[in-house]
Amino acid sequence: MNPWAPLSYEAAPDWLTRFKAARFQSEPAACQAFMATTPWLFEALPDRETGPGCGLRNAIAVRQTSVAVGSSFTLSCPAAASLALWERHVLQPAAQAMLGADVRRLEHLGSYACRNVYGRESGSRSQHASADALDIAGFVLTDGRRISVLRQWGGDAPASMFLREVHQGACRFFDGVLGPEYNQAHADHFHFDSGRHRICR
Repeated sequence: MNPWAPLSYEAAPDWLTRFKAARFQSEPAACQAFMATTPWLFEALPDRETGPGCGLRNAIAVRQTSVAVGSSFTLSCPAAASLALWERHVLQPAAQAMLGADVRRLEHLGSYACRNVYGRESGSRSQHASADALDIAGFVLTDGRRISVLRQWGGDAPASMFLREVHQGACRFFDGVLGPEYNQAHADHFHFDSGRHRICR
């Protein structure tokens, strides 16, 4: 395996995947080139500051991922690359294996927001302040079923097991993964980010 070969969207992830994806933080052109190999509909955005400790760098406006997303959102390219790999290698395989259908739409609560962690008046900036995070509330399948983090996280039903699988699988691609068992603030969604700290809860 060549650690300097470009990251592949289609190839099965291996121990080099995170190493290769980490380069996207300092190599915007490489990240954009990777995203161009995915089925996403997006456009690159200019770097800009939007407030104290807030802004966009190496970001894209996302109209569609490999699935429909409802309202468009802004995401840093490294976070988008992680989301693309997660959809391709975790989300869809889990849906097919555990629910017998593909995911048709991602239901999200937004990405970029110039705010502190938990919206507090003081404290550190959220990963959302740099468009490095996306909050996902649920999924709609091709057969019309809706899988909700809030309503179906607990228990041993197939939908609950699917949610746990995709939550845990996100930890292979994102730096920060938070869900309902982290705290009450995340009872209704998954928080995925490409940030400074490694956490999988």
